[in-house]
Amino acid sequence: MNRPVRRALRRDPRLLAGLGLWSVVETAPALVVGLAVARAIDDGFAAGRPGTGFAWLALLGGAWLVAAAATRQVILTIAAIVEPFREDLLGHVVGSALDRSARLGRGVDGSAVARSNLQAEMARDALASVITVVRSFAFTAVSVVLGMATLMPQVLVLVLPPFVTGLGLFLLSLPALAGRQREFLLADERTTESVAAAVGALRDITACGAEDRMAAALGHRVAEQAETGLSLARVTAVRSLSLAVGGRLPVLLVLAGTPWLLTEGAGAGTILGALAYVTQSLAPALGNLVQGLGVSGVRLRVSLERIAGPRGPDDGNRPVADLLPGRDGRVELRGVTFAYGPHAEPVIDGLALSIPDGDHIAVVGPSGIGKSTLAALLAGLLTPGAGRITVGGVPAHRLDRAERVLIPQESYVFRGSLMENLTYLARASDADVDAAVAAVGLSGLVDRVGGYSAEIRSGMLSPSERQLVALCRAYLAPARLLVLDEATCHLDPVAEARAEEAFARRGATLLVIAHRLTSALRARRVLVMDGTRVMLGRHEEMLARSPLYADLAGHWDPAGARVRAVRTEPHPPRVQVRER
Repeated sequence: MNRPVRRALRRDPRLLAGLGLWSVVETAPALVVGLAVARAIDDGFAAGRPGTGFAWLALLGGAWLVAAAATRQVILTIAAIVEPFREDLLGHVVGSALDRSARLGRGVDGSAVARSNLQAEMARDALASVITVVRSFAFTAVSVVLGMATLMPQVLVLVLPPFVTGLGLFLLSLPALAGRQREFLLADERTTESVAAAVGALRDITACGAEDRMAAALGHRVAEQAETGLSLARVTAVRSLSLAVGGRLPVLLVLAGTPWLLTEGAGAGTILGALAYVTQSLAPALGNLVQGLGVSGVRLRVSLERIAGPRGPDDGNRPVADLLPGRDGRVELRGVTFAYGPHAEPVIDGLALSIPDGDHIAVVGPSGIGKSTLAALLAGLLTPGAGRITVGGVPAHRLDRAERVLIPQESYVFRGSLMENLTYLARASDADVDAAVAAVGLSGLVDRVGGYSAEIRSGMLSPSERQLVALCRAYLAPARLLVLDEATCHLDPVAEARAEEAFARRGATLLVIAHRLTSALRARRVLVMDGTRVMLGRHEEMLARSPLYADLAGHWDPAGARVRAVRTEPHPPRVQVRER
């Protein structure tokens, strides 16, 4: 849960260094406030030198002006730290929703994504608040100690012991305070959800005569929230005690110790300066710390817990940072079984398969036999119910997304420039883009829209043009595994051949879910999923070994470059594996 925060803080050490420097400037008033007040009175006004007094006050005013300018830079720096943190959380939210949708075989839960987005916003704001108060407290406390030591070291004897005691009380109570605050927030959310659900179902409640039962249920929620509120209030009393001990008791001790300070050589200005240090800097800093960690810190923790939910049944609450790079594009499947539901017939059952790095395989078989399921498993969008899948030696669900690309049948193009669409997955030079466009066959579209800087959107492109954009995007990506799931189905045979041959020359492991049998002819090997077994071999071998493949080849129309008929199975049987 703390890993996203650590990653945000360590992302750019220069930001932290800049934040520290600006914090020193921002807390300059905390360093000079007591000293300026003391010298203005003792050396200035009380000594009959008003010019000196006004000079010290002018110094204090200048420190406030400089601090105001520094505060602006502090805010900008904190924003630069927390905004990428928010983007990381949103990326995790969207990725989790897509993975869950793929596993369950249904659409993305938009309301869940919206709630998670709200949690990401809350986490961003809470992190900004926590950074602000912790940083401010640390620099202010150090500045006050240095200022008091310069003013009169004896003052520290009266101020530091109660301040440290109050701080210690708060830190000791923080775990309990965080737990109670979390329970209160969750109870409040449950009450709000229950009330909203009841309001939306008022007609049904009335029609069923369930008013008393619903009132009792809502009353239970309210009572639960009230109890958590009382529990929070009891722990909050400790927080109030720590503020009293750490922020108020030093004032009393300075006032009570005034006679002793006077015997030590302190003047009236020194006493007022010491009080200014405590009341204007130290006590407010402690109060902000208590408020920030006690409220914003808990909100940050709760929000991260909500966001960092499991991405799937086998992912173990895997955070985004645990994704690993693969060594190469080698693919290994061992005993892989997958079914769309606990009681459904497995689409893939006991599949064992080895694909060397750089191999080019075409997958053929009737519709519904599990070809797209296999593609989704290799891409990490689905997690097998049994067995193991590795890509480059890394479990498929933990492989860095940059290591593989899956292009589905319906290609996605977002609103933006053509160049942005093509380089979305890669940092490519203009020469690299030109080479990819020429290799895949996208030059005609580039000319038609008016160059790379032209803005495009999905609606202005034909299905074949969208597929070419997606293919070129994948070609430019640094992925070592490329999975084309009927990604050329809208292209004519010539364009399809050009694209597939370009990917074959590119130098990565290529798996093509074949739309036309010509894809199998271009591949090094063919994986036939025929409903009773899976066989892997060259085209000529499959003609002799697989009746299904021979049947598909017999229905192939060379003139039209298409398969005229493909046998389908309404309920795909289990797949057993035979590999050559």
